[in-house]
Amino acid sequence: MKISKSIFRSTLVLSLLGGQVCSASQNAVHVKEDQSEAAANRLNVIIFTADDLGPDGMGIGAFGSKMQGLTPNIDKLANQGVRFCNAHVNSSICMPSRSIIATGRYGFNGGHHGFLYANEEVPTMMESFQEAGYKTGVLGKVAHSSAKQSTNWDYVYDYSDLGAGRSPSKYYERTKAFADRCKKENKPFYFMINSHDPHRPFQKPGGELKPGAEWPSKMYSPEESFVPGFLPDISQVREEMSHYYNSTRRLDDTFGMVMKAIKDAGVEKNTIVIFLSDNGIAMPFSKANCYLKSTHTAMFFTLPEQLKPRVVKNEFVAAIDLFPTIMELTGLPIPENLDGKSFLPLLKGKSQKNRGQVFTQIDYINRPTPYPMRCVQDKKFGYIFNAWSNGKTRYRNANEGGVIKAMKANVDNEEMQERVKYFRHREVEEFYDLKKDPDCIHNLINDKRYAKRIEEYRNKLKAEMESTGDPLLEAFENMEDKGKMQEIVQNIYANVLQFRKGDAKIYRQRISEMMKSNFE
Repeated sequence: MKISKSIFRSTLVLSLLGGQVCSASQNAVHVKEDQSEAAANRLNVIIFTADDLGPDGMGIGAFGSKMQGLTPNIDKLANQGVRFCNAHVNSSICMPSRSIIATGRYGFNGGHHGFLYANEEVPTMMESFQEAGYKTGVLGKVAHSSAKQSTNWDYVYDYSDLGAGRSPSKYYERTKAFADRCKKENKPFYFMINSHDPHRPFQKPGGELKPGAEWPSKMYSPEESFVPGFLPDISQVREEMSHYYNSTRRLDDTFGMVMKAIKDAGVEKNTIVIFLSDNGIAMPFSKANCYLKSTHTAMFFTLPEQLKPRVVKNEFVAAIDLFPTIMELTGLPIPENLDGKSFLPLLKGKSQKNRGQVFTQIDYINRPTPYPMRCVQDKKFGYIFNAWSNGKTRYRNANEGGVIKAMKANVDNEEMQERVKYFRHREVEEFYDLKKDPDCIHNLINDKRYAKRIEEYRNKLKAEMESTGDPLLEAFENMEDKGKMQEIVQNIYANVLQFRKGDAKIYRQRISEMMKSNFE
Protein backbone atom coordinates (compact mmCIF):
# COMPACT_ATOMS: atom_id res chain seq x y z
CA MET A 1 0.00 0.00 0.00
CA LYS A 2 1.62 3.27 -1.07
CA ILE A 3 1.82 6.06 1.45
CA SER A 4 3.33 9.51 1.11
CA LYS A 5 7.03 9.43 1.88
CA SER A 6 7.48 11.25 5.15
CA ILE A 7 10.43 9.09 6.03
CA PHE A 8 12.86 11.24 7.91
CA ARG A 9 10.66 14.22 8.82
CA SER A 10 10.07 13.56 12.47
CA THR A 11 11.10 15.14 15.70
CA LEU A 12 13.29 12.73 17.55
CA VAL A 13 12.95 11.57 20.95
CA LEU A 14 13.76 10.58 22.58
CA SER A 15 3.46 -13.10 24.80
CA LEU A 16 2.53 -16.78 23.51
CA LEU A 17 1.62 -20.72 24.83
CA GLY A 18 1.15 -24.50 26.01
CA GLY A 19 0.87 -28.20 25.22
CA GLN A 20 0.30 -28.20 21.47
CA VAL A 21 3.29 -26.77 19.60
CA CYS A 22 3.31 -24.93 16.30
CA SER A 23 3.77 -28.01 14.18
CA ALA A 24 0.29 -29.13 15.20
CA SER A 25 -2.56 -29.26 12.72
CA GLN A 26 -4.74 -26.20 12.19
CA ASN A 27 -8.26 -26.04 13.52
CA ALA A 28 -10.92 -23.57 12.51
CA VAL A 29 -11.10 -20.43 14.62
CA HIS A 30 -14.52 -19.22 15.56
CA VAL A 31 -15.59 -15.69 16.44
CA LYS A 32 -19.26 -15.47 17.36
CA GLU A 33 -21.04 -14.04 14.36
CA ASP A 34 -24.14 -13.05 16.33
CA GLN A 35 -22.22 -10.56 18.41
CA SER A 36 -23.65 -7.09 17.84
CA GLU A 37 -21.44 -4.18 16.91
CA ALA A 38 -22.39 -2.42 20.11
CA ALA A 39 -21.26 -5.39 22.17
CA ALA A 40 -18.04 -5.66 20.17
CA ASN A 41 -17.27 -2.04 20.98
CA ARG A 42 -17.34 -2.94 24.67
CA LEU A 43 -14.54 -5.45 24.41
CA ASN A 44 -11.47 -4.60 26.46
CA VAL A 45 -8.05 -5.06 24.85
CA ILE A 46 -4.77 -6.01 26.48
CA ILE A 47 -1.54 -6.20 24.50
CA PHE A 48 1.10 -7.85 26.65
CA THR A 49 4.66 -7.63 25.35
CA ALA A 50 7.70 -9.53 26.50
CA ASP A 51 10.97 -7.62 26.26
CA ASP A 52 13.61 -9.41 24.15
CA LEU A 53 12.07 -12.89 24.34
CA GLY A 54 13.69 -15.33 21.96
CA PRO A 55 11.53 -17.53 19.71
CA ASP A 56 11.25 -21.28 19.30
CA GLY A 57 13.64 -23.28 21.53
CA MET A 58 14.52 -20.20 23.60
CA GLY A 59 10.95 -19.17 24.24
CA ILE A 60 7.46 -20.37 25.10
CA GLY A 61 6.49 -23.97 25.72
CA ALA A 62 3.53 -23.93 23.36
CA PHE A 63 5.82 -22.66 20.60
CA GLY A 64 8.40 -25.41 20.91
CA SER A 65 10.64 -24.32 23.78
CA LYS A 66 13.46 -26.71 24.61
CA MET A 67 13.12 -25.67 28.27
CA GLN A 68 10.35 -27.80 29.73
CA GLY A 69 8.08 -25.96 32.16
CA LEU A 70 9.75 -22.59 31.63
CA THR A 71 6.53 -20.62 31.02
CA PRO A 72 3.56 -22.42 32.62
CA ASN A 73 1.33 -19.34 32.92
CA ILE A 74 1.82 -18.21 29.34
CA ASP A 75 1.43 -21.78 28.08
CA LYS A 76 -1.89 -22.13 29.90
CA LEU A 77 -3.43 -19.06 28.30
CA ALA A 78 -1.95 -19.76 24.88
CA ASN A 79 -3.78 -23.07 24.84
CA GLN A 80 -7.02 -21.20 25.41
CA GLY A 81 -6.73 -19.20 22.22
CA VAL A 82 -5.31 -18.85 18.72
CA ARG A 83 -1.57 -19.25 18.17
CA PHE A 84 0.19 -17.77 15.16
CA CYS A 85 3.30 -19.82 14.48
CA ASN A 86 4.67 -17.62 11.69
CA ALA A 87 4.25 -14.29 13.43
CA HIS A 88 6.96 -11.65 13.12
CA VAL A 89 7.73 -8.19 14.37
CA ASN A 90 8.69 -5.83 11.55
CA SER A 91 11.64 -4.20 13.30
CA SER A 92 13.61 -6.10 15.93
CA ILE A 93 14.33 -3.18 18.25
CA CYS A 94 12.32 -2.09 21.30
CA MET A 95 10.87 1.31 20.39
CA PRO A 96 10.63 0.93 16.59
CA SER A 97 8.84 -2.38 17.10
CA ARG A 98 6.28 -0.92 19.49
CA SER A 99 5.80 2.16 17.31
CA ILE A 100 4.92 -0.09 14.37
CA ILE A 101 2.36 -1.84 16.59
CA ALA A 102 0.94 1.54 17.60
CA THR A 103 0.72 3.02 14.09
CA GLY A 104 0.29 0.09 11.72
CA ARG A 105 2.93 1.73 9.51
CA TYR A 106 6.51 1.00 8.63
CA GLY A 107 8.94 3.43 10.23
CA PHE A 108 9.83 5.10 6.93
CA ASN A 109 6.15 5.88 6.36
CA GLY A 110 5.58 7.53 9.71
CA GLY A 111 8.90 8.88 10.93
CA HIS A 112 9.24 6.33 13.75
CA HIS A 113 12.44 4.62 12.62
CA GLY A 114 15.08 4.11 15.27
CA PHE A 115 14.26 5.82 18.55
CA LEU A 116 12.20 8.53 16.90
CA TYR A 117 8.65 9.73 17.39
CA ALA A 118 6.16 9.28 14.61
CA ASN A 119 4.98 12.38 12.81
CA GLU A 120 2.08 14.07 14.58
CA GLU A 121 -0.36 13.53 11.70
CA VAL A 122 0.03 9.75 11.96
CA PRO A 123 -2.97 8.12 13.72
CA THR A 124 -2.25 5.69 16.55
CA MET A 125 -4.14 2.82 18.11
CA MET A 126 -4.29 4.58 21.49
CA GLU A 127 -5.89 7.66 19.91
CA SER A 128 -8.42 5.51 18.07
CA PHE A 129 -9.49 3.91 21.33
CA GLN A 130 -9.68 7.24 23.16
CA GLU A 131 -11.84 8.68 20.39
CA ALA A 132 -14.18 5.69 20.84
CA GLY A 133 -14.56 6.39 24.56
CA TYR A 134 -12.06 3.86 25.87
CA LYS A 135 -9.78 4.44 28.83
CA THR A 136 -6.15 3.85 27.87
CA GLY A 137 -3.40 2.58 30.13
CA VAL A 138 0.23 1.58 29.91
CA LEU A 139 2.52 -0.29 32.29
CA GLY A 140 6.27 -0.27 31.67
CA LYS A 141 8.27 0.80 28.60
CA VAL A 142 6.15 3.96 28.50
CA ALA A 143 8.47 5.97 26.26
CA HIS A 144 8.79 3.05 23.85
CA SER A 145 5.01 2.54 23.79
CA SER A 146 4.22 6.20 23.10
CA ALA A 147 4.58 6.51 19.36
CA LYS A 148 4.10 10.28 19.19
CA GLN A 149 5.38 13.19 21.24
CA SER A 150 1.79 14.19 22.01
CA THR A 151 0.81 10.76 23.39
CA ASN A 152 -1.31 11.20 26.52
CA TRP A 153 -2.35 7.99 28.30
CA ASP A 154 -5.11 7.97 30.92
CA TYR A 155 -3.24 5.64 33.27
CA VAL A 156 0.55 5.34 33.47
CA TYR A 157 3.06 3.47 35.61
CA ASP A 158 6.63 3.04 34.46
CA TYR A 159 9.88 1.27 35.29
CA SER A 160 10.57 2.50 38.83
CA ASP A 161 6.93 2.05 39.92
CA LEU A 162 6.95 -1.58 38.78
CA GLY A 163 10.06 -2.79 40.60
CA ALA A 164 12.29 -1.94 37.65
CA GLY A 165 9.63 -3.59 35.49
CA ARG A 166 10.43 -6.86 37.26
CA SER A 167 7.89 -7.11 40.09
CA PRO A 168 4.99 -9.49 39.36
CA SER A 169 3.13 -8.28 42.46
CA LYS A 170 3.33 -4.64 41.32
CA TYR A 171 2.00 -5.58 37.90
CA TYR A 172 -0.91 -7.31 39.64
CA GLU A 173 -1.63 -4.26 41.79
CA ARG A 174 -1.49 -1.76 38.92
CA THR A 175 -3.45 -3.97 36.52
CA LYS A 176 -6.26 -4.67 38.96
CA ALA A 177 -6.56 -1.01 39.96
CA PHE A 178 -7.00 0.03 36.33
CA ALA A 179 -9.46 -2.74 35.52
CA ASP A 180 -11.47 -2.05 38.69
CA ARG A 181 -11.69 1.66 37.92
CA CYS A 182 -12.78 1.09 34.33
CA LYS A 183 -15.40 -1.42 35.44
CA LYS A 184 -16.73 1.00 38.06
CA GLU A 185 -17.02 3.77 35.47
CA ASN A 186 -18.50 1.37 32.90
CA LYS A 187 -15.71 2.17 30.46
CA PRO A 188 -13.99 -0.28 28.13
CA PHE A 189 -10.20 -0.14 28.18
CA TYR A 190 -7.13 -0.52 26.01
CA PHE A 191 -4.16 -1.58 28.13
CA MET A 192 -0.56 -1.88 26.88
CA ILE A 193 1.28 -4.00 29.45
CA ASN A 194 5.03 -4.33 28.96
CA SER A 195 7.27 -6.55 31.04
CA HIS A 196 10.92 -5.50 31.27
CA ASP A 197 11.91 -9.17 31.32
CA PRO A 198 13.85 -10.86 29.85
CA HIS A 199 15.72 -7.70 28.76
CA ARG A 200 19.32 -7.36 29.88
CA PRO A 201 20.67 -7.35 32.52
CA PHE A 202 19.58 -10.95 32.92
CA GLN A 203 18.91 -12.20 36.44
CA LYS A 204 21.99 -13.87 37.90
CA PRO A 205 21.62 -16.36 40.76
CA GLY A 206 22.85 -14.73 43.94
CA GLY A 207 23.14 -11.41 42.18
CA GLU A 208 21.58 -8.21 43.39
CA LEU A 209 17.99 -7.35 42.62
CA LYS A 210 17.13 -3.98 41.17
CA PRO A 211 15.10 -1.79 43.59
CA GLY A 212 11.64 -3.28 44.00
CA ALA A 213 12.32 -6.27 41.75
CA GLU A 214 11.43 -9.82 42.80
CA TRP A 215 13.20 -13.12 42.36
CA PRO A 216 11.97 -15.50 39.66
CA SER A 217 9.90 -18.42 40.95
CA LYS A 218 12.53 -20.77 39.55
CA MET A 219 16.20 -20.47 38.63
CA TYR A 220 18.13 -22.36 35.96
CA SER A 221 21.65 -23.74 35.77
CA PRO A 222 24.01 -23.55 32.79
CA GLU A 223 23.93 -27.35 32.52
CA GLU A 224 20.16 -27.49 31.93
CA SER A 225 20.04 -24.47 29.60
CA PHE A 226 19.37 -24.69 25.87
CA VAL A 227 21.82 -22.79 23.65
CA PRO A 228 20.36 -21.70 20.27
CA GLY A 229 22.18 -22.76 17.14
CA PHE A 230 23.21 -19.25 16.10
CA LEU A 231 25.44 -19.04 19.20
CA PRO A 232 28.43 -21.23 20.08
CA ASP A 233 27.85 -23.74 22.86
CA ILE A 234 30.70 -22.61 25.10
CA SER A 235 30.69 -22.15 28.87
CA GLN A 236 30.35 -18.36 28.88
CA VAL A 237 27.40 -18.46 26.49
CA ARG A 238 25.72 -21.28 28.38
CA GLU A 239 26.01 -19.29 31.61
CA GLU A 240 24.45 -16.18 30.03
CA MET A 241 21.64 -18.28 28.62
CA SER A 242 20.85 -19.65 32.08
CA HIS A 243 20.53 -16.07 33.35
CA TYR A 244 18.24 -15.28 30.42
CA TYR A 245 16.01 -18.22 31.37
CA ASN A 246 15.84 -16.91 34.94
CA SER A 247 14.52 -13.63 33.58
CA THR A 248 12.14 -15.44 31.24
CA ARG A 249 10.68 -17.33 34.20
CA ARG A 250 10.02 -14.00 35.94
CA LEU A 251 8.33 -12.78 32.75
CA ASP A 252 6.01 -15.75 33.08
CA ASP A 253 5.43 -14.96 36.76
CA THR A 254 4.45 -11.42 35.76
CA PHE A 255 2.12 -12.60 33.03
CA GLY A 256 0.44 -14.97 35.47
CA MET A 257 -0.17 -12.15 37.95
CA VAL A 258 -1.58 -9.88 35.24
CA MET A 259 -4.04 -12.57 34.19
CA LYS A 260 -4.99 -13.14 37.84
CA ALA A 261 -5.70 -9.41 38.18
CA ILE A 262 -8.00 -9.46 35.15
CA LYS A 263 -9.85 -12.46 36.55
CA ASP A 264 -10.11 -10.97 40.05
CA ALA A 265 -11.47 -7.74 38.56
CA GLY A 266 -14.23 -9.72 36.87
CA VAL A 267 -13.44 -8.57 33.33
CA GLU A 268 -11.85 -11.76 32.00
CA LYS A 269 -14.72 -12.84 29.75
CA ASN A 270 -14.89 -9.64 27.69
CA THR A 271 -11.16 -8.95 27.44
CA ILE A 272 -9.08 -9.73 24.36
CA VAL A 273 -5.54 -10.69 25.36
CA ILE A 274 -2.76 -10.50 22.77
CA PHE A 275 0.76 -11.67 23.56
CA LEU A 276 4.00 -11.17 21.64
CA SER A 277 7.61 -10.13 22.10
CA ASP A 278 8.98 -6.84 20.80
CA ASN A 279 11.96 -8.61 19.21
CA GLY A 280 14.32 -11.53 19.62
CA ILE A 281 16.75 -12.31 22.42
CA ALA A 282 19.41 -9.69 23.26
CA MET A 283 22.25 -11.72 21.79
CA PRO A 284 24.43 -11.39 18.69
CA PHE A 285 22.67 -12.44 15.47
CA SER A 286 19.23 -11.92 16.99
CA LYS A 287 17.93 -8.59 18.34
CA ALA A 288 18.55 -5.54 16.12
CA ASN A 289 18.99 -7.65 12.99
CA CYS A 290 16.78 -9.11 10.25
CA TYR A 291 17.44 -12.82 10.70
CA LEU A 292 14.69 -15.36 11.31
CA LYS A 293 15.58 -15.47 15.02
CA SER A 294 15.53 -11.66 15.12
CA THR A 295 11.91 -11.07 14.16
CA HIS A 296 10.09 -14.38 14.65
CA THR A 297 7.88 -14.13 17.73
CA ALA A 298 5.33 -16.15 19.60
CA MET A 299 1.93 -14.49 19.18
CA PHE A 300 -1.51 -15.49 20.39
CA PHE A 301 -5.02 -14.08 20.85
CA THR A 302 -7.51 -15.15 23.51
CA LEU A 303 -11.13 -14.11 24.01
CA PRO A 304 -13.16 -16.49 26.21
CA GLU A 305 -16.19 -18.07 24.56
CA GLN A 306 -15.49 -16.31 21.26
CA LEU A 307 -12.17 -17.70 20.05
CA LYS A 308 -11.80 -21.46 19.98
CA PRO A 309 -9.05 -22.88 22.22
CA ARG A 310 -5.97 -24.77 21.03
CA VAL A 311 -6.03 -23.36 17.51
CA VAL A 312 -2.80 -23.17 15.51
CA LYS A 313 -2.44 -20.92 12.45
CA ASN A 314 0.54 -21.14 10.08
CA GLU A 315 -0.11 -18.09 7.89
CA PHE A 316 2.36 -15.22 8.12
CA VAL A 317 1.13 -12.32 10.24
CA ALA A 318 3.11 -9.38 11.60
CA ALA A 319 3.07 -6.75 14.32
CA ILE A 320 2.18 -4.15 11.71
CA ASP A 321 -1.15 -5.97 11.22
CA LEU A 322 -2.25 -5.68 14.85
CA PHE A 323 -3.71 -2.15 14.65
CA PRO A 324 -6.19 -2.90 11.82
CA THR A 325 -6.96 -6.38 13.19
CA ILE A 326 -7.81 -5.07 16.66
CA MET A 327 -9.88 -2.23 15.25
CA GLU A 328 -11.92 -4.65 13.17
CA LEU A 329 -12.27 -7.13 16.03
CA THR A 330 -13.63 -4.42 18.35
CA GLY A 331 -15.90 -2.93 15.68
CA LEU A 332 -14.00 0.36 15.41
CA PRO A 333 -13.08 2.12 12.14
CA ILE A 334 -9.69 1.35 10.62
CA PRO A 335 -7.73 4.52 9.77
CA GLU A 336 -6.76 5.03 6.15
CA ASN A 337 -3.29 4.51 4.71
CA LEU A 338 -2.07 1.82 7.07
CA ASP A 339 0.63 -0.54 5.85
CA GLY A 340 -0.76 -3.33 8.00
CA LYS A 341 -3.69 -5.49 6.97
CA SER A 342 -6.31 -6.99 9.28
CA PHE A 343 -6.09 -10.75 9.72
CA LEU A 344 -9.51 -11.02 11.35
CA PRO A 345 -10.54 -13.50 8.61
CA LEU A 346 -7.93 -15.90 10.04
CA LEU A 347 -9.41 -15.50 13.52
CA LYS A 348 -12.81 -16.32 12.03
CA GLY A 349 -11.47 -19.51 10.49
CA LYS A 350 -11.45 -18.19 6.94
CA SER A 351 -8.62 -18.11 4.42
CA GLN A 352 -6.75 -14.95 3.47
CA LYS A 353 -4.55 -14.22 0.47
CA ASN A 354 -1.03 -12.79 0.60
CA ARG A 355 -0.10 -14.38 3.92
CA GLY A 356 2.95 -16.27 2.70
CA GLN A 357 5.84 -13.95 3.58
CA VAL A 358 6.93 -11.05 5.79
CA PHE A 359 8.83 -7.78 5.16
CA THR A 360 11.16 -6.61 7.96
CA GLN A 361 13.52 -3.68 8.41
CA ILE A 362 16.17 -1.89 10.45
CA ASP A 363 17.19 1.75 10.10
CA TYR A 364 18.79 2.89 13.35
CA ILE A 365 19.84 1.06 16.51
CA ASN A 366 19.90 4.06 18.86
CA ARG A 367 23.38 5.21 17.85
CA PRO A 368 24.61 7.77 15.29
CA THR A 369 25.53 5.23 12.61
CA PRO A 370 22.57 4.01 10.53
CA TYR A 371 22.44 0.30 9.77
CA PRO A 372 19.73 0.12 7.09
CA MET A 373 18.62 -3.46 6.42
CA ARG A 374 15.66 -4.88 4.55
CA CYS A 375 14.51 -8.49 4.51
CA VAL A 376 11.86 -10.66 2.93
CA GLN A 377 11.35 -14.20 4.16
CA ASP A 378 8.86 -17.02 3.98
CA LYS A 379 8.84 -20.60 5.23
CA LYS A 380 11.61 -21.65 2.84
CA PHE A 381 14.10 -18.83 2.32
CA GLY A 382 15.23 -15.48 3.66
CA TYR A 383 16.88 -12.67 1.68
CA ILE A 384 18.54 -9.66 3.38
CA PHE A 385 19.79 -6.41 1.84
CA ASN A 386 22.42 -4.63 3.99
CA ALA A 387 22.60 -1.11 2.59
CA TRP A 388 25.11 -0.13 5.30
CA SER A 389 27.69 -2.73 4.26
CA ASN A 390 30.69 -1.03 2.68
CA GLY A 391 33.62 -3.07 3.97
CA LYS A 392 34.52 -0.38 6.50
CA THR A 393 31.52 0.20 8.74
CA ARG A 394 31.54 -2.10 11.78
CA TYR A 395 28.21 -3.37 13.03
CA ARG A 396 27.73 -2.89 16.77
CA ASN A 397 24.81 -2.91 19.18
CA ALA A 398 24.19 -3.05 22.92
CA ASN A 399 23.03 -6.67 22.95
CA GLU A 400 26.30 -8.55 22.82
CA GLY A 401 26.80 -9.19 26.54
CA GLY A 402 29.98 -11.20 26.94
CA VAL A 403 29.32 -13.41 23.94
CA ILE A 404 31.45 -11.74 21.27
CA LYS A 405 34.28 -11.28 23.77
CA ALA A 406 34.10 -14.98 24.67
CA MET A 407 34.08 -15.97 21.01
CA LYS A 408 37.11 -13.79 20.27
CA ALA A 409 38.94 -15.40 23.18
CA ASN A 410 38.72 -18.77 21.40
CA VAL A 411 41.61 -17.76 19.15
CA ASP A 412 42.31 -21.31 17.96
CA ASN A 413 38.77 -21.79 16.69
CA GLU A 414 38.93 -20.50 13.13
CA GLU A 415 35.20 -20.98 12.51
CA MET A 416 34.34 -18.93 15.58
CA GLN A 417 36.72 -16.14 14.55
CA GLU A 418 35.13 -16.01 11.10
CA ARG A 419 31.70 -15.81 12.72
CA VAL A 420 32.77 -12.78 14.78
CA LYS A 421 34.25 -11.15 11.69
CA TYR A 422 31.02 -11.72 9.79
CA PHE A 423 28.97 -10.24 12.63
CA ARG A 424 30.95 -7.00 12.34
CA HIS A 425 31.19 -6.79 8.53
CA ARG A 426 28.29 -8.27 6.56
CA GLU A 427 27.99 -8.76 2.84
CA VAL A 428 25.59 -6.48 1.02
CA GLU A 429 23.31 -9.45 0.34
CA GLU A 430 22.53 -12.48 2.47
CA PHE A 431 20.48 -15.51 1.47
CA TYR A 432 19.51 -18.43 3.69
CA ASP A 433 17.78 -21.75 3.22
CA LEU A 434 15.56 -21.54 6.29
CA LYS A 435 14.44 -25.15 6.07
CA LYS A 436 18.02 -26.40 6.33
CA ASP A 437 19.54 -23.47 8.20
CA PRO A 438 17.00 -21.63 10.40
CA ASP A 439 19.84 -20.17 12.47
CA CYS A 440 21.19 -18.39 9.37
CA ILE A 441 24.77 -19.61 9.65
CA HIS A 442 25.56 -20.26 5.98
CA ASN A 443 25.13 -17.31 3.62
CA LEU A 444 24.33 -18.80 0.20
CA ILE A 445 24.45 -15.56 -1.78
CA ASN A 446 27.40 -16.77 -3.87
CA ASP A 447 26.20 -20.36 -4.24
CA LYS A 448 25.41 -20.87 -7.93
CA ARG A 449 23.00 -23.69 -7.10
CA TYR A 450 20.67 -21.08 -5.59
CA ALA A 451 21.07 -18.44 -8.31
CA LYS A 452 17.47 -18.66 -9.55
CA ARG A 453 16.08 -18.62 -6.03
CA ILE A 454 18.20 -15.64 -5.10
CA GLU A 455 16.93 -13.68 -8.07
CA GLU A 456 13.36 -14.66 -7.17
CA TYR A 457 13.76 -13.30 -3.65
CA ARG A 458 15.53 -10.16 -4.83
CA ASN A 459 12.42 -9.50 -6.87
CA LYS A 460 10.19 -10.26 -3.88
CA LEU A 461 12.05 -7.68 -1.79
CA LYS A 462 11.98 -5.12 -4.58
CA ALA A 463 8.22 -5.57 -4.89
CA GLU A 464 7.78 -5.01 -1.14
CA MET A 465 9.93 -1.87 -1.27
CA GLU A 466 8.02 -0.53 -4.27
CA SER A 467 4.58 -1.19 -2.81
CA THR A 468 5.41 0.42 0.53
CA GLY A 469 7.21 3.48 -0.86
CA ASP A 470 10.49 2.53 0.81
CA PRO A 471 13.05 5.33 0.21
CA LEU A 472 15.84 2.74 0.35
CA LEU A 473 14.67 1.33 -2.99
CA GLU A 474 17.10 3.50 -4.97
CA ALA A 475 20.03 2.15 -2.94
CA PHE A 476 18.78 -1.39 -3.56
CA GLU A 477 18.62 -0.78 -7.30
CA ASN A 478 22.22 0.50 -7.28
CA MET A 479 23.84 -2.11 -5.05
CA GLU A 480 26.26 -3.16 -7.80
CA ASP A 481 27.87 0.28 -7.60
CA LYS A 482 28.87 0.40 -3.92
CA GLY A 483 30.06 3.98 -4.15
CA LYS A 484 26.75 5.18 -5.52
CA MET A 485 24.81 3.00 -3.09
CA GLN A 486 26.62 4.54 -0.13
CA GLU A 487 26.07 8.05 -1.49
CA ILE A 488 22.34 7.37 -1.73
CA VAL A 489 22.27 5.98 1.82
CA GLN A 490 24.13 9.01 3.17
CA ASN A 491 21.71 11.37 1.46
CA ILE A 492 18.68 9.51 2.82
CA TYR A 493 19.88 9.63 6.41
CA ALA A 494 21.71 12.97 6.30
CA ASN A 495 18.92 15.05 7.82
CA VAL A 496 17.78 12.65 10.51
CA LEU A 497 18.11 14.08 14.00
CA GLN A 498 19.62 11.61 16.42
CA PHE A 499 18.58 10.79 19.96
CA ARG A 500 19.22 13.73 22.29
CA LYS A 501 19.46 13.47 26.06
CA GLY A 502 17.47 16.67 26.38
CA ASP A 503 14.54 15.11 24.52
CA ALA A 504 14.64 12.08 26.80
CA LYS A 505 14.60 14.31 29.87
CA ILE A 506 11.59 16.22 28.55
CA TYR A 507 9.73 13.00 27.86
CA ARG A 508 10.51 11.60 31.31
CA GLN A 509 8.97 14.76 32.76
CA ARG A 510 5.85 14.20 30.65
CA ILE A 511 5.58 10.62 31.90
CA SER A 512 5.79 11.90 35.46
CA GLU A 513 3.02 14.41 34.76
CA MET A 514 0.78 11.71 33.25
CA MET A 515 1.31 9.52 36.30
CA LYS A 516 0.30 12.33 38.65
CA SER A 517 -2.91 12.90 36.71
CA ASN A 518 -3.94 9.23 36.40
CA PHE A 519 -7.71 9.23 35.76
CA GLU A 520 -8.11 12.90 36.58
